[in-house]
Amino acid sequence: MYEIRGLNEECGVFGIWGHPEASELTYIALHSLQHRGQEGAGMVVSNGSYLFGARGMGLLTDALTKDQLRSLKTFPYAIGHVRYATTGGSELSNVQPFLFKSHHGDLGLAHNGNLVNAMNIRRALEDEGAIFQTSSDSEVFAHLLRRSKAGGKKARIKSALRQLKGAFAFVIMHEDSLTVAVDDHGVRPLMLGKIDGAYCVASETCAFAAINAEYIRDIEPGELITMTDDGIDFDRYTETDKPNMCSMEYIYFARADSEFRGTSTYTIRKALGKALYKEMDVEADIVIGVPDSSLAAAKGFSDASGIPQEQGLLKNRYVGRTFISPGQEARERAVRMKLSPVKDIVDGKRVIVIDDSIVRGTTSKFIVKALRKAGAKEIHMGVSSPPIKNPCYYGIDVSTHAEIIASKKSPEEICDRIGADSLTYLSVERMHEVYRTYGSRGECDACFTGKYPIEIIDQVLPQEKDLKTKGV
Repeated sequence: MYEIRGLNEECGVFGIWGHPEASELTYIALHSLQHRGQEGAGMVVSNGSYLFGARGMGLLTDALTKDQLRSLKTFPYAIGHVRYATTGGSELSNVQPFLFKSHHGDLGLAHNGNLVNAMNIRRALEDEGAIFQTSSDSEVFAHLLRRSKAGGKKARIKSALRQLKGAFAFVIMHEDSLTVAVDDHGVRPLMLGKIDGAYCVASETCAFAAINAEYIRDIEPGELITMTDDGIDFDRYTETDKPNMCSMEYIYFARADSEFRGTSTYTIRKALGKALYKEMDVEADIVIGVPDSSLAAAKGFSDASGIPQEQGLLKNRYVGRTFISPGQEARERAVRMKLSPVKDIVDGKRVIVIDDSIVRGTTSKFIVKALRKAGAKEIHMGVSSPPIKNPCYYGIDVSTHAEIIASKKSPEEICDRIGADSLTYLSVERMHEVYRTYGSRGECDACFTGKYPIEIIDQVLPQEKDLKTKGV
C-alpha cells in the first residue's frame, strides 16, 4: 500500500496530568495532531488507582466512539496517540497508547519515533522467555521497564531508556504519575505546556492552541520529566546531549501554526522559500505553492523575488488520505483527485511552482503535466529542501532507496522525468543557515546527506524487510 504524497510521520502524542476535563482535552488535542497519523488513535486514562483505555483504527472520529469517550470522561489523568505505522503493521494490536497490566501495577505507553536497536533487543528478550503482543518497536520499552532491577519507578525508567537507541518521545503513564522522555538527540519533538494549573505535553504546540493551554518550552534531548499530584520534577536520564531534531519537521510534517523554540514553522518555511530564491535564477510571471505545506515557502519566495504569488493550484479538502496500489497510472489518478490547476491564473504564464520535497516524483510530474494542459507557457520547479536521497530510520515512512527518485537520478534527470523547464533544490548549506537564524542547535539531515547522527543497529528498514519477506 502506498500513499501518494510519499512522506508520512509516524505519530503524535499528548498527555495531561491533574485536570478535571483531561479526557476531553486529550481528544481535542489529538484532533489537532491528526496530520501526524491517520491509521489509528487511542487514549489511556487513570483514576489514580487503575488505568483504562480505548483505541481504534482510522481517523480519531472513527477510532473512538461516543460511548468510549463518555466512559473515560471523568478521569483527571490522560494520554493519547495518533498513529501512522512505520514499524509494525497497520492493525489494532499496534494502535497506541498501549495498556499493560501486571501485579506490579498498570502501564500506559505512547511513543513517537523509531528504535533502531529494537529487533536486537526483542530477539534477546524472546530468548529469555518474553512474549510480545504486538509487532511495534515501542513494546520493547515496556519489557525492559518491567524487567529492570533498579530500585524505584524513576530508576527503572532511566535504566530502560539507557538501553534504547534511536528516536523517541515517550509518554509513560502509571496510576500515580505521568513521565515523559526524549532521546538524547531530540529527533522527535515534544513540548511542555500548562492549562488551569495542570501540566501537559504534546508533539506540537498546535495541540496547546486547540485547548487554550500555555506553551512553556520545548522538552530538551535526554530530559526526563515526571508529573504527580505533588507537582512536576525535572530530571535527565542521560548527560549526553546531541541535538539533532528532524529537518522534515520544519519543512513538511509540523502544522504551520506549530512552534519550535518559540518560532512558528510558517516563519521558518517562509525563510526557506526566501533562501531558495537566492539559488534559483529564473524569470517568471507568477509563483504558486503546492498546497498546503508549501504555501509559506512560496510566500517567502514571492516576497524575495518580487514575483506575485497566486493560488494556481487548488486542493480538494474532501478527499482523505488516498491509499492506492502501486503503478504510475493509479498514482496519477489519485493525485488528480486532490490537486487541480486554476486555468485563468496559469494560462499563458511563466510559472514557478514551489514544493517542499520530491520523493518519487509522481506528484511533481502530475502538476507539471496539469499546468501545461491548463496553458502554462513555462513551468519551473523549486524545492524548498535539498534532494531526499536516503531512507529515514528514525520514524518517518520515507520509501526505500529504490523508490526515492533522487537516490539514483541527478536534478537534471529528475527535471527531465517530471517534464519541467527547470528544477532547483535548496542546498543543504542554505537550509542550515535558515535553521541557525531561528535558534537551531543542529538538525538531522540524514535523508539529504546520508550522515545518520544515531548509529543504525538494525540495518534493514521495516519496508525493506517486508519486501524481502514477500520475495520482492
